[in-house]
Amino acid sequence: MGSNQAAVSFLTNLARAGIGLGAGATILNSALYTVDGGQRAVLFDRFRGVIDDTIGEGTHFLIPWLQKPYIFDIRTRPHTFSSVSGTKDLQMVNLTLRVLSRPEVARLPQIFKTLGLEYDEKVLPSIGNEVLKAVVAQFNADQLLTERPHVSALVRESLIRRARDFNIVLDDVAITHLSYGLEFSRAVEAKQVAQQEAERSKFVVAKTEQERRAAIIRAQGESEAAKLISDATASAGMGLIELRRIEASREVANTLARSPNVSYLPGGKNILFGLNPR
Repeated sequence: MGSNQAAVSFLTNLARAGIGLGAGATILNSALYTVDGGQRAVLFDRFRGVIDDTIGEGTHFLIPWLQKPYIFDIRTRPHTFSSVSGTKDLQMVNLTLRVLSRPEVARLPQIFKTLGLEYDEKVLPSIGNEVLKAVVAQFNADQLLTERPHVSALVRESLIRRARDFNIVLDDVAITHLSYGLEFSRAVEAKQVAQQEAERSKFVVAKTEQERRAAIIRAQGESEAAKLISDATASAGMGLIELRRIEASREVANTLARSPNVSYLPGGKNILFGLNPR
């Protein structure tokens, strides 16, 4: 009987000890939190509010129920958003902007107070659209292509300055896509066709001018040749003309002699042209 009571007492004490250890482990676990690499923590106290100190990496203690940690990712993250903006000449342009952002670590408590954990989703799209519309309105539609590096630099400077007001650091800003509306694209295409037609017209005019000059030079050459022949005839008589006539007759005779389609009358002096009866 006494041994049974001792066993029960031992088991009771053991259960109490286990419960105590479990409760202690639970309390200890709730009093610890871990901040991983690339993260920072902001501690909220029920009496003091958000504590101004930023907590770094590692395992830290807190007072259960009274304090609660909020973890921020401080690594650079990409964000992409689009905007439809009007140019200086009232053309609509579709732009896509990509930014690489991260929070300013020393200002994390202030960021948490004013914006919360999703600070970037609340701020970047709005200020991005604001900056794009303000910069694009300074240029004509064609200048966005010809002066794209300058436009990108203005967008980058303005957006970095605006993001700094919200304690956000931008490591990179780039315009990844730019396209125009359908009407403007058709106008650009029509302009290109007109320019090509103008260049073609210039070529035709230049060609006609060259042909005119060639005709003048050819006529001048023929005139000079006729004058030389006339001078030669006047000085040497008709001998040159008779010589040219004899040479022409010789060429005609040679041509007829080589042609298979020429027939001669048996006793006549006339030449008949036609198919050979053979």
